[in-house]
Amino acid sequence: MTYNANNDGENLVVVQVSPQTNEMVETEMVGETAEAKHETKALIEAIRRRTQAEAQSAGTLTLETYLNAVRRAREAIEGDKLIERDRLERSWTIIQEDAEKNWNLLVEGVAELGDRFQDAAKAAWDAFFAPRPRS
Repeated sequence: MTYNANNDGENLVVVQVSPQTNEMVETEMVGETAEAKHETKALIEAIRRRTQAEAQSAGTLTLETYLNAVRRAREAIEGDKLIERDRLERSWTIIQEDAEKNWNLLVEGVAELGDRFQDAAKAAWDAFFAPRPRS
């Protein structure tokens, strides 16, 4: 089975999906959208290919080299997620710091405005009730 990840023809990605992967995804993802199934199949095949490449580069395909290759592939994928999570956490921290800074500036601005209104009200009061010279 092949899957075109981009139906518009641009950046065409064709993934050869094994019958085992196809059967497993179709069985486990009943009721999911076709796109979700296709993406899952592509991910599983990518992991399988990466694992095979790791094992082949290690030499003979023994259980130990296979398990090490699977472990390295999983760690690489998880590492990508960790980097993304770190980036999201850093962005969230920056957003929080900016929000706190802006909040503090707003509070200071409102307090200054309140002081100005109070000074203006006092000046108006003093001017209104100030004794006037009688002519």
